[in-house]
Amino acid sequence: MELRGKRIGFGLTGSHCTYDAVYPEIEKLVEEGAEVVPVVSFTVKNTTTRFGSGEEWIGKIEEVTGKKAIDSIVEAEPLGPKSPLDCMVIAPLTGNSLSKLANALTDSPVLMAAKATMRNQRPVVLGISTNDALGLNGINLMRLISAKNIYFIPFGQDDPANKPNSMVADMTLLADTVKHALAGKQYQPMIIERFRKK
Repeated sequence: MELRGKRIGFGLTGSHCTYDAVYPEIEKLVEEGAEVVPVVSFTVKNTTTRFGSGEEWIGKIEEVTGKKAIDSIVEAEPLGPKSPLDCMVIAPLTGNSLSKLANALTDSPVLMAAKATMRNQRPVVLGISTNDALGLNGINLMRLISAKNIYFIPFGQDDPANKPNSMVADMTLLADTVKHALAGKQYQPMIIERFRKK
């Protein structure tokens, strides 16, 4: 499956430490000819951390995609029937947003974009970055794994000794996961080893 000419929404939620891993993957999608539509959560837009400010990250993403980031629910809603996407990616997807998506809550631009894409029966690709995937959020993760038109960038435990409930996607597999999702298939293996034994 080629990405040239595909219209791909790219949503970012508030896992600030993961943006460095995600940004090169946005560049890859653009390099492969996809039209990438950036969508950011309120947390991304309004938060400054040691990993940079929301304004800086949004500026970088707008520059590489050539498009203004969608940063309101009102702007995201037309991604339904009026201006549909071929695929919606959310990477990183925090545990907070994962739980909301699994329970049909739509309180951010990114979740509205995902809901609009699901409404059109188009694929939604998720790249998790959450400290409680194997904790209270486990039930929500399993709910989304079993949902129609939802696909996961392969993920695994990133630090089982110090954060035994934490799981993070391997963002380098993002483009391959999108290509498979567009063909209606989950990229495999979905659960992988993410840490190095010492």
